[in-house]
Amino acid sequence: MTPDSDPLQHPADAADLKRAVALLETPSVTARMAALAGAPIEFGMSKLPKFAHERIHKIVHAALHRAASAALRTVGDAPSKGASTKTHKLAAALSGAAGGLFGMAGLAVELPVTTVIMMRSVADIARSEGFSVSEPWVRAACVEVFAFGGNSKSDDAAESGYYASRGMLSELTKGATRELVHLAGHRGAHELTQAYAKKQTAAWMAKLIDTVATRFGIVITEKTAAQIVPVIGAATAATMNVLFTNHYQDMARGHFIVKRLELKYGAQAVEQAYRRVKAGEALALPEPAGG
Repeated sequence: MTPDSDPLQHPADAADLKRAVALLETPSVTARMAALAGAPIEFGMSKLPKFAHERIHKIVHAALHRAASAALRTVGDAPSKGASTKTHKLAAALSGAAGGLFGMAGLAVELPVTTVIMMRSVADIARSEGFSVSEPWVRAACVEVFAFGGNSKSDDAAESGYYASRGMLSELTKGATRELVHLAGHRGAHELTQAYAKKQTAAWMAKLIDTVATRFGIVITEKTAAQIVPVIGAATAATMNVLFTNHYQDMARGHFIVKRLELKYGAQAVEQAYRRVKAGEALALPEPAGG
């Protein structure tokens, strides 16, 4: 790998990659929730009725589809605009507090609202990293964030939690992304081409959302279980939502830093550099000019 193709040889990009690794390789959101609840997630899971699992997954699928449709189309297309992470955390806290008053009964109302808030925040972060949220592949990358639960004990020590999650999605996304790029090149060539592109994009996004929702649904089930621990009330449910939103904001920031660097250096070069940082081979990274 030549210096020009290695992000670790460029101070600003090296610092950004180090930040991305720190964000993406954090303890899992499940571990964070268990720490907040003051009890293992398994305790809450044992108290969660069996019928609730299926219901939660149905709500999650519907909420993620709605969020992708509503949130991603209402975020203004202004690349490099600063992200309003605190505003989204406050909104999520209010939503969580309201849902916490009604327990499981409030989930069907609270979860779609919170998911839209988080999706808007993810898109906001993508935009702040210089991406155009009007691009289908960027919207897809926003959805992918919800498949990143963070590093866990079950991850293979030789494999990155982040890249393991991306690998799970790769078979679905790599072919579809090539098709989207090809179709985008014909945007405006003919009305039929545009109509076909929209149809294919919608079909692929629906499939991607279903895939991500399956994984996200597991995390939501664990979150619900954590919230039925006896010490959890409306106030702590609000705090839980802030923790939850903060986790996916971290995942989004790390994900789009990596995506930005991949556009500059190529996916393989960035992955190799990422693994070196994660393995501790490049911890003494140069600081960017000006601090």
